Amino acid sequence: MARPEIKTWQNLEAAFAGESMAHIKYRYFAKLARAAGDEDTARIFEQTADQEVMHAFGHLDLLYPAADITPAKALQIAIEGETYEYSEMYPGFRQTAVEEGNAAAVAEIDEQISESKEHAGQFKAVLEKAAKRFAALAKVEERHANHYQKALDAIQA
Repeated sequence: MARPEIKTWQNLEAAFAGESMAHIKYRYFAKLARAAGDEDTARIFEQTADQEVMHAFGHLDLLYPAADITPAKALQIAIEGETYEYSEMYPGFRQTAVEEGNAAAVAEIDEQISESKEHAGQFKAVLEKAAKRFAALAKVEERHANHYQKALDAIQA
């Protein structure tokens, strides 16, 4: 996959992160507004959140062009992301939370580490299952091709 210049790539990733965070934050604010009985504000936050998703998708279209992303490649990207989360990102965050004495953050991070491991495992299982399916399909296709070749050879003989 041809990547844009490194700085552009980093900017697109940062913009994607920002739009994604805004989407979730506005959904959360809508939930709070609705709980407070302010339906109009809740709807405004939800409408804006929908727009933020579209902005994020626009950035993803540039970061991961549809023509370059197969389901297997998407699974591999997801596995790498989840593995990074549980092996590097969250452990560092956890250490900081421990040092700062923030027990609630430590508990939240521990849960995220566990879930990231689970997600990575789920993605790996799907990828492995797909690889087995494609290997079996390749054998079937080879058998068909050999059968057709024998028929062609008989006709040409």
